[in-house]
Amino acid sequence: MKTEGEQRAGLLYGIGAYGMWGLVPLYWPLLRPADAMEILAHRMVWSLGVVVITLLVLRRWAWIRELLRQPRKLALIAVAASTITVNWGVYIWAVNSGRVLEASLGYFINPLVTIAMGVLLLKERLRAAQWAAVGIAVGAVLVLAVGYGRPPWISLILAFSFATYGLVKKKINLGGLESLAAETAVLFLPALGYLVWLSATGGATIGSRGAGHLALLAGTGLITALPLICFGAAAIRVPLSMLGLLQYLAPVFQFLLGITYFHEEMPVERWAGFALVWLALSLLTWDALRTAHRNRAEAQRLKAEAGQRAEPEAEAEAPSAASASTSPDARA
Repeated sequence: MKTEGEQRAGLLYGIGAYGMWGLVPLYWPLLRPADAMEILAHRMVWSLGVVVITLLVLRRWAWIRELLRQPRKLALIAVAASTITVNWGVYIWAVNSGRVLEASLGYFINPLVTIAMGVLLLKERLRAAQWAAVGIAVGAVLVLAVGYGRPPWISLILAFSFATYGLVKKKINLGGLESLAAETAVLFLPALGYLVWLSATGGATIGSRGAGHLALLAGTGLITALPLICFGAAAIRVPLSMLGLLQYLAPVFQFLLGITYFHEEMPVERWAGFALVWLALSLLTWDALRTAHRNRAEAQRLKAEAGQRAEPEAEAEAPSAASASTSPDARA
């Protein structure tokens, strides 16, 4: 049972993690004139450095030997690394192309895509409220397709890539920091090779923009690892239902930045589409909280029934114990 202080600390860690993820669109434009591919490569390279230093400090290396003995897990890590590469790359490109709102939409609909994939791939059964939420989300995508004049491809790619990433990571079953270390280790050599090639062909910005630009590019490692470390600290201190609610902070912050800071347009059709997505998420959250409450109530009921059954059994055993204590063997 977590103490009140631990839960408060976990809540702050969670807000910190999702807050940083929500405010990261402010960082990518600082790296111009580097394009999305160069930024992505730097993010892969510097992230591994930050994670390795963190693991050295924490002395968490035992998992590596065990992982190397499991070819299936190594293959899944390669798949996870590929999907997060797509997610990171599209997200950076979207932000630096002035499409922060469409990127935020991707993370709003991600929970709904995750549910849909659970039905299609894992044969999970949905409750009525979950079906309704998924149906409303499909309607939202159609409305947004009309508003944009095309399907919201950026949102869909971000949502499906991150949902796939989450599905694969669930099968890998590694801690967040360890998983990021393994994934960035897979990505390190291709990313470093791309940066070397870019420098050789004169296309890199790292050597021509001064120490400040280099520091910002190196900072992509911290931007990647720090929120994940905070998330890991939150995950062991607060209930899963609380984390589920906190996850909406990131796209909310991104949405607000898109309107107030980047001044992106929001015609009526887009407001309608976003409103439908928020309605679907509200329904999904209400259903999750209601189900969690019911499960807790059922667990308490079963615990109480078990306690009531144990009392007569204890009373019945008491006379037997008393008579046994007066026997010669017992006195001896």
